Amino acid sequence: MQTTTAFGRPLRRDFLRLSGAGALGAALSGDRLTAAPPPGQKALRGIFPVACTPFTDSDKLDLDALAAEVKFMSRCGAHGFVWPQNWSEWRTLAEPERLAGAEAILSAGKGTRMAIVIGVQGQDVATAVRYARHAEKLGADAVISLPPGEESDPAAILRYYKDVAKATDLPFFAQAVGKMTVDLLLEMYKAIPAFRYVKDEAAGSPLQRIIPLREKTSDELKMFSGAGGRTLIDEMRRGSSGSMPTAAFPDLFAQTWDLWHEGKQKEAMDMHARTLLCTTESDAQAPAGPATPESTKYVLCLRRVFKTSRLRRRPGQSSAPAGESMEASMDEAGKRALRDTLEYVKPYLRA
Repeated sequence: MQTTTAFGRPLRRDFLRLSGAGALGAALSGDRLTAAPPPGQKALRGIFPVACTPFTDSDKLDLDALAAEVKFMSRCGAHGFVWPQNWSEWRTLAEPERLAGAEAILSAGKGTRMAIVIGVQGQDVATAVRYARHAEKLGADAVISLPPGEESDPAAILRYYKDVAKATDLPFFAQAVGKMTVDLLLEMYKAIPAFRYVKDEAAGSPLQRIIPLREKTSDELKMFSGAGGRTLIDEMRRGSSGSMPTAAFPDLFAQTWDLWHEGKQKEAMDMHARTLLCTTESDAQAPAGPATPESTKYVLCLRRVFKTSRLRRRPGQSSAPAGESMEASMDEAGKRALRDTLEYVKPYLRA
């Protein structure tokens, strides 16, 4: 049967070993069959942290710090780099900032082993198409898009993704959120040749959707997760292709992934236990709640990547007051907890 590869090109191949345990037996044991990417293309597999967006104290996009974040992720052993998505405060970025940020990232990423994935969602299809074409022109390895706004109509979501995906020849990630069902993702898979990757954060249990979506697409639809990478071990057991965690501890996530796929499951679980301590502390110390990245940015300051942990917005605000840093909203006890946690995992850090 003629199928489409993860890179949107026809190829006849069988992804899975058949065994008494079923077609996914090899994947569930951690022994995954993966195809090498075509020459000149980077593998879209592994730990792809979603980058934070650095701002100066005067509320300007800090392109130098954004480039430094790319280099930091590479030193940490991340397999990919994603920007801008929700954790990147993308809704606060003007179009010129989005374009300049993508240019800085792709320039800094040249010569690294990481695959660079650029977020192209916008307020309308035309804007998203411009971002997608710009990303391809700059040499991105893939693009990713959230669905439009608060749209919940499956037919409208399908039209949006069709229009954006056909604007570029790049591999295409859809970030599933809200009520994007398995049936909708399967319809998108059949209708959009470039759509072979999904970051699944839809309502319900994305963890339990990994196996059905793989089975129903003959493992052509590659499953990534979000949610801070908290369920990474279970995802790998189910045959996920990667995770898009937050950016503070990419080296711990990357080591967990690498150890697991080297067959060192116990060591991987030990490493993930350290990662969970870090993510739990980071969530606990975020003054505006775990859905905002100020504590992640603070850790990036401690790791000498960012100069400030400023957010551009607060809940209910489109931006922070001019000249006011969100760093001040973290109390000293919270900062001390993050410093102590970073010191505890220091022997396992790569950068």
